[in-house]
Amino acid sequence: MTLVPSQFRARRLATVGLVALLVAGCTAIPTVAPTPSPTTPPTLPPTTPPYTLGPTISPSPNGCPTATPAAFTGTATVTMTTNFGNIVIKVDGSLGANAAGSFVALARCGYYNNVVFHRVVKGYIIQSGDGTYAREPNLTLDKMGMGGPDWKVQDDKVTTTYKRGTVSLARTSAVNSGNSQFFIVLNDSAQTSLGAATANNYAIFGSVTTGMDVVDRIASVPVGGEPDSQGNPATMPLQPIVITSTIVTTP
Repeated sequence: MTLVPSQFRARRLATVGLVALLVAGCTAIPTVAPTPSPTTPPTLPPTTPPYTLGPTISPSPNGCPTATPAAFTGTATVTMTTNFGNIVIKVDGSLGANAAGSFVALARCGYYNNVVFHRVVKGYIIQSGDGTYAREPNLTLDKMGMGGPDWKVQDDKVTTTYKRGTVSLARTSAVNSGNSQFFIVLNDSAQTSLGAATANNYAIFGSVTTGMDVVDRIASVPVGGEPDSQGNPATMPLQPIVITSTIVTTP
């Protein structure tokens, strides 16, 4: 959940190790930490554009996985509807089969329905996937970015570069600690930090094929909250950016 060009720095909360927070800007390779700031931001302004919540997760036996999903070695298209527009992601299991398996399984079962993008690092990444604390209509503002399923995903080896549109599984500094949270890269320059030999292994499992204009609009939403203890600026969006549904199609 749960990264560093010269203007960002990673931060972490010592008491929680579930979420990868991708922040850039210091001289060292970033570690990952839960988001955002422990201080609740000001009252959220009205959402623009408006949104309607999607369906809730099915409680049936065919609902979301209760253990780590199987690796996914094929390709799939995930159409993610948000209140800012659609983001179409091509998932390629050959890039990271374990991460792809988690993302596809959770997208299929509706896990991401009504989950918000809880972290925006302008010019770097946007992050979502905390279905525990970052799901509308019951956001837990002081814990957003710290949640996810109980199971963990084994790390995949990163074999390609991080660039604009790359979709990766977020995780903490601990090995094999990712699950539901993911991030989308905003700029090719992310490779400098994310691809460094001493960086955390954020498994790449796909890329945005349509909707980077939507990603950019999301990245332009004002952020707030308190700076962290190291002075890094807050990254919590001040209006809900909601994933209302995901549709998975395969060849």
